Amino acid sequence: MAKKVVATLKKADAKVFTKVIRMVKNAKTGGYQFQESVMPADEADKFLAQKK
Repeated sequence: MAKKVVATLKKADAKVFTKVIRMVKNAKTGGYQFQESVMPADEADKFLAQKK
């Protein structure tokens, strides 16, 4: 039964998700904050290219 469950999780159309962590400087305090988000791997480069 375990083999059947593993086989269903490895479908070709499943998206690969990545956890992206970005360090952002706070304008008020001058310190840094971390923004974390989980997104599809193909959108991670777009997210990191944005400036905020």
